[in-house]
Amino acid sequence: MNDRVTPPMQATPDGEAEISLVIRLPWEDVARLGQEAGRLAAQMQRPVTLDEAVSNRLRSTRPAATHAKPAGEQPVAMPAAASVSSLPPRPPADQARQAIERINGTA
Repeated sequence: MNDRVTPPMQATPDGEAEISLVIRLPWEDVARLGQEAGRLAAQMQRPVTLDEAVSNRLRSTRPAATHAKPAGEQPVAMPAAASVSSLPPRPPADQARQAIERINGTA
């Protein structure tokens, strides 16, 4: 992880920027994002992707940035509520099974 690579960034028509990342998440976090997508879909009265749920979650847990901060300033700490995972670790098979059950609404 010593090699720093800047992922490609793309401007979007609505004036925002888009950056693509690959991240690894515990199944509990994926299930919570699915629940967030379901809640957001009900609110917006349309289907919502996990990408949209993540973007909404990131926007709602931090103050909106008006401009980039100078290099010397300290970053603002995320509130504790921004953390998604609060469950103790379990075997991956149990995590996957429970996450799928939550997403499918059978849990």
